Formats: sequence, C-alpha cells, structure tokens
Amino acid sequence: MIWMWLTFSLLLLMAAWLLMIPLRRAALVEKRQRALEEGDDAAAQNVAVYRRREASLEAALERGDIDQERFDEDLKELQRALLDDTVHLRRSPLKSSTAGRVVVPLVIVLVVAASLGWYSHEGAEGDLALHQAIKSVREDPQRTPQQLMTTLEQQARQQPDNPNVWRTLYPLYRDGGQLDKAEQALDRLIVLEGRKAWWLAEKAQITYFANQRQLTPEVQALVDETLAMDPNEPTLMGLLGVDAFEEQQYQQAIDYWRRALAADIPPVIANAMQEGIRVATQRLDSANGTAAVSGNRVTVRLSLAEGLADRLPQDASIFVVARDSAGQLPPLAIQQLRPNQLPATVVLSEANAMSPAATLKDAAEVRLVARVSASGQAQAQPGDLMGERKGVAVSASDQDPVALIIDQVVE
Repeated sequence: MIWMWLTFSLLLLMAAWLLMIPLRRAALVEKRQRALEEGDDAAAQNVAVYRRREASLEAALERGDIDQERFDEDLKELQRALLDDTVHLRRSPLKSSTAGRVVVPLVIVLVVAASLGWYSHEGAEGDLALHQAIKSVREDPQRTPQQLMTTLEQQARQQPDNPNVWRTLYPLYRDGGQLDKAEQALDRLIVLEGRKAWWLAEKAQITYFANQRQLTPEVQALVDETLAMDPNEPTLMGLLGVDAFEEQQYQQAIDYWRRALAADIPPVIANAMQEGIRVATQRLDSANGTAAVSGNRVTVRLSLAEGLADRLPQDASIFVVARDSAGQLPPLAIQQLRPNQLPATVVLSEANAMSPAATLKDAAEVRLVARVSASGQAQAQPGDLMGERKGVAVSASDQDPVALIIDQVVE
C-alpha cells in the first residue's frame, strides 16, 4: 500500500513540474517577444512601398498616361491597402512575466484534488487492501482456515460496501457449513449488486439445503424469480435436479442437469452432475425393469436376531445403509424394506445413492448399518433396533452375500 501511494505522489509531482514550466520560462519568453516587436519594421516597409507607388501614380498623371479620375481611384485603392496592412500589424501591449502567476498553483491544486477524488470514487483501494490482507494470511506458515475467515470478516467491517469482500467470504461460509452466514453474505451481495439471477440462484440453493432439502415458499419464490430472468441458470438447474432426484422424479432430474451442463460450469460440479445423470438413469431403468444391477455393489443377507423378534413392529421401516468407513459423507447407498420381508437378500449398488455426490463408485470398503425405525424416520430414535458391520469390501462383480444381523437396541 505504501508503494502505491509513493508512486501516486511521484506522478503528481511530475504533473506539477510540467504545469510549472510556463512560470519558469515566462521571463525569457517576454524578453524575446519584446525584442522581436521592437525590431519589427514591417510598418515602415509598408509605408515606403506606399510612397513609391504614390509617386509612380503622380508621374503617370503628369505624363498623361492616366486621367485625374483614374488617378483618384488608384490612389484610394492604394490607401485602403495601406490601411489594411497597418491594422493587421497592430499588437496588444505585452503583459508582465508575472501576470497569471497565481493560476498555475491553483491548477496544480485542482489537479491533485481531482485525482484523489477520482481515485477514491473509481479506484480499487479497497480491493488492494483486501488483496494484501489475504496475501498476509496465505504467507503465514501457521495459517488456518479460521484465520482467513477472521481476516475477511474484519475487512467486511472496514469496507461493508465492497462486494468483492462478500464475494470472497460467501464460499468460505458455504463450504464451511455456516449456511446462516453464507445467506447473510448473499443478502449483502444482492443489496450491493442488485437482484442478479446468479445471486438469487445461490440464495435459493443455500436456503434449500438449510431447510433440509425442502422447496419452501421462500425457496420457490426465489426459483420463480430466477427462472423469469434466466430459464437455464446452471446453479438453479442443479438445485432443481437435486430436488427432482430426492422426489424420485429421475427423468426430470436428468433434464435439469443436462440443461446445467450446457453452460460453462466448473469441472468438479460438472462431474458431479454427470454422475447424478448416470445414477438417475440407472434408477429410471431399474424402475422400468430394463436394467440389471451394474457398477460397484454390496450384496447383503439381512436377518433379525432371535431374541428381538418380539420387539419388531410390523408397521416399522427397515433401512439398510452403506456408509463410507470414515463417516464423513452422506449415505453412499440405501434401501428400505418391511419387517415381513426378513430375512432378505439386498443388493446395495450405485443406483441406490441418496445424492449424486456420494455413491459407491469410488468406495473400496464400507460400513453397513441396518436399522428398524418404528417412526418411519431416517434419523435414529431411542428404542430402534439396529445391526452394524464394518470393513465390508465393495466390488463391481458378483460376490457372496455379507451377513448383517439386526441384534442391537438404540439407547
């Protein structure tokens, strides 16, 4: 920042030096101009020419070459020519070399003030401060994500009207799971930049996930407003594709994601959508009875421990879930059964994914969980029955069923 202002100061000094050149040269220019005017004999030469032509006319009249009338006309024409030449030679009095000396400093002050005013309004001082703040954090060998976020939040307090600050903060909040703060950052961006389609789509997406993937009236209003501006806004198409997938409307999900892929979107998002289209296509084919199970899968032989048979509600739902071993992703595959189907053989495949971003495609092994839910909800409740098995290998080929026994009670 200091180097920038030093550079600006140097440029302004150069501009002031150029503006002061007339002051430094004024005395010399006046001296030369005065000498030129004093030595100028153009008027005397014009008078001498006039005298010679007048004498020539008088001689012609005496010789009888012209009459008196012609002589009078030529003499008047000669006098008019002399008068015209004399008028053109008249000069205004030379002003002193000190005249107008105050104007130059005034112009310099105005140039400096106008330059600083223009830069404060149109310049990027705030963006430069933001860049320096981010750079200082990134150059710290002991930096943490929280340190960067704290630094940016300080910038937001110092320059709340700079959209670039909020544009930088928003993805940090979003990716860090701070959806409330992400929504606040989006609200600020919308205030600063207007209700642009891409910001409205981002807000619809954040609000959708914050409301447990529900198209609430608020989300629907944002969706409608965005569609009115841009019917193929890629972020919105991705959101609508996810919602359609959740509602098992697989063909509609495929259509939304294909419309999103037609736009210029980041490769990571495009890959996730392509995977979603693949899974949705499998689900659609499976529902139509036109496709066999393919891709990575786990075959599970599910049964109930004998001592728990009397605790099994007949109207309960049984969820069979494959999770990543680290427990950091959403369920990779899930199927739902009824108690009267036990014991049962269940195939969990890539087609059983809950989300296109989390499937069995890249999993080497999984943790299997079976849970009996009396409430029918996917979230575990006290009194539910469950069984678990860790370190189960995933394969793209047929394999022997893995035994999974429901033998525990959720406390």
